[in-house]
Amino acid sequence: MTELLVLMGSGETTPTMIKPHRAILERIGDAPAVLLDTPYGFQSNADDISARAVAYFKASVGRDIGVVSWRRNDLPAVDAERALAGLRSAEWIFSGPGSPTYALNHWRDTSVPSLLTRAKVVVFASAAALTLGSHAVPVYEVYKAGADPHWVPALDLFAELTGIPAVIIPHYDNAEGGHHDTRFCYLGEERLARMEQWLPEESVIIGIDEHTAVLVDLVEKKVQVVGAGGLTLRRRGQSRVFPSGSVLDLATLADTADAPADSTAAAAPAAPEPEAEEASLSLGAIADALDATFSTALAEQDVATCVAAALDLESAIDDWAADTNISPDHEHARSLLRGMVVRLGELATEAHEAVPALISSVRAVRDQARLSRDFATADALRDALTGAGFAVQDNRVA
Repeated sequence: MTELLVLMGSGETTPTMIKPHRAILERIGDAPAVLLDTPYGFQSNADDISARAVAYFKASVGRDIGVVSWRRNDLPAVDAERALAGLRSAEWIFSGPGSPTYALNHWRDTSVPSLLTRAKVVVFASAAALTLGSHAVPVYEVYKAGADPHWVPALDLFAELTGIPAVIIPHYDNAEGGHHDTRFCYLGEERLARMEQWLPEESVIIGIDEHTAVLVDLVEKKVQVVGAGGLTLRRRGQSRVFPSGSVLDLATLADTADAPADSTAAAAPAAPEPEAEEASLSLGAIADALDATFSTALAEQDVATCVAAALDLESAIDDWAADTNISPDHEHARSLLRGMVVRLGELATEAHEAVPALISSVRAVRDQARLSRDFATADALRDALTGAGFAVQDNRVA
C-alpha cells in the first residue's frame, strides 16, 4: 500500500526538483524504481522523453530507474504482462508530462490503477497528477483544440488513499499567457469558476504551483509543501494558500478550503529536507539574470565576466535539457546566448588585442555544447560566429 504520495506542479525533471527527488527516493532504499510512460505514449518522441528522464535521474539525482512502457491498453499480451510485472515489483512509480485524457483512456479498465496503489511511493507530476482526482481537466482539448470547458472522470486514487474527494490541478500559477490568464493549468479564472460549479459539493480543488511538490505522508497523516511556489485549497471560489515550507495535517485538506478567499493558512514550518534547489526557479529567470550580468560587464568591457556569463548560461541550458514541459524558456535562453556571442563579436572589433582570447572562450562554450550533444546551442553559436565574420570548422564529436 502506498505510504507516500507526491504531487508535482511542474519541473519534475529540472534542477528545481533534484533535492526533493533524492530525499523521496531514500525512502525506498535499493528497491526498484520505474517511470511509467503512458501520458506521453502517443508522442512520436516518446522514446526520447523516456531517455531524457532516465538520464536526469542518473546524472542529477544519482539513481538508476527503469521504464515501464504502457503506451496503449491493447498491447500484445507478452508486452502487457511485462509492463504489469514491472509495476507490480516497483516501490517507486513516477509519471509526468503528456495528456491526462490519453493516460486515462489507456489506464481505465486495466490493472494499472490498482498496481499504482501497491507501490510504496507514487510520484505523479503535471499531466499524470491530473489523473489522480475524481475529475481531470482535459487540457489539450480545452486549451489547444477549443472544446467547451468540461471535466472528464479520473482515477479518484487520491480519495482512495486519503479519504478526501478532490480534483488535482498542477501548473496552478502558470503565467505563460502573459496578458491572458493561463493560471490553473491553462484554464484561467473564468473557465475554472464555471467548471467548479459542476463538481460534487464535497470536492476540494488541490492546486499545485509550478516547480512545487506536495508530499502526502499517508503513514504520518501529514502534508508538506516544498519548492518554488505553494499549495492552494479551493472550494466554491474560496481559496486558502499554503506557501512552500508549510506542514499541515492531512485531515485539514478538506476543512481549510472553507476559510476566507485568498487567506494564508497558518501551518507549521517544514523540516529542512526535502528542499528545492534554491537558485533554480526557472530557466527563463536564470537566463535573464545572466543576460543582465553580461550587459553590465559588456558596458565595462569586462571580457572575462562576459565570457563567464555565457558559459554559465550554456551550462544552465544543458542542466534544463531534461525538462519536458512545454515552455518558451529554452528558446529564450538560446536567443540570449546567441545575442551574447554577437555582442562579444562587436566588442572584439573594438578591441583587436582581445580577439584571440575572446574567440578561444566562445569556442570553449560551443565545444562544451557539442560534447553535451546540445547541437541546437552549438549551431546557434556557430551561426553567431560566422555572422560576425569568423570561419568555424568542426572536428568530429565522438
